[in-house]
Amino acid sequence: MRKWTVTKDDDMSSIADATGFFWSTLWDHPDNAALKDKRKNPNVLAPGDEVVIPELRKKTKPAAAEQKHRFRRLGVPAIISIKLMDGGEPRANLDYVFEVEGETIKGKTNADGEVEIKIPPDAKEGVLTLGGQEVHVVSIGGLDPVEETRGVQQRLANLGYDAYPFTGTLDTKTRRALMNFQSDHKLTVSGRPDDATRAKLLELMQ
Repeated sequence: MRKWTVTKDDDMSSIADATGFFWSTLWDHPDNAALKDKRKNPNVLAPGDEVVIPELRKKTKPAAAEQKHRFRRLGVPAIISIKLMDGGEPRANLDYVFEVEGETIKGKTNADGEVEIKIPPDAKEGVLTLGGQEVHVVSIGGLDPVEETRGVQQRLANLGYDAYPFTGTLDTKTRRALMNFQSDHKLTVSGRPDDATRAKLLELMQ
């Protein structure tokens, strides 16, 4: 067995694709139980996390010589879930276009302002256009765990609070963003990411 050290933009889907596994095989492997217990979400890993990669088992199929044969590689597309809010209210029934890896996906947000899109497991970035004019660049697999300060900053920024750049430190700008967020959601206003604040951030953006 070997270990894969997680870097920025890695998630379990992209690691599995790079190593020839289904993401669930790696996530559910006994040697990754501690990581699974710590991170909870296979799509939210932190740089420095280590994923155990087991030996890849080879599968053989009989085939006649001097003939052409087609073998299909089984694959599970990754799914990106996006929730769109405006002033705390879901942006429901909104037309969207999502472009990723040369593919264009069109649809409408659901009643909760959510979209779920199947994407290639190694995709790193997509472009989301809302209502034909509002454009957002979406980083795929780049979300840090909420236990990390950078993960708190990312979620605050995605929810409309100014916590950019993502320094990974509890700086003045981040504390101000936290205070605004806590005030808006009737939490204790401390400017620090306490358990209740992290839980609310996770509720709004996993």
